[in-house]
Amino acid sequence: MEQLTLADLQRRVDDWIREIGKGYFPPLANMAILTEETGELARVIVRKYGPQVPKPGDLDKSLEEELADVLWVVACLANQTGVDLTEAFRKAMKKKTERDRTRFRNTES
Repeated sequence: MEQLTLADLQRRVDDWIREIGKGYFPPLANMAILTEETGELARVIVRKYGPQVPKPGDLDKSLEEELADVLWVVACLANQTGVDLTEAFRKAMKKKTERDRTRFRNTES
């Protein structure tokens, strides 16, 4: 299977938006779309892994599909605002590692 970096993801989304999508939605619209996609992801998770009983059609979309939709919109927002997701992720991991290095020791699971 082909390996895909965050840079590859951002580039592929940008290529698709420019060639097929004919441009990005404004950032505020993409934020609303991200909220919508996150809600769809939550619906699948709560019906599949939580206490809610699914209604007909609730599980028509897979967890995989919904996670990918969220990732797509995150890449759109990053691209249109000039965020390098690779560098942003590196910084987030460094921050979390420094802040939480001992936070979860001696906690019960």
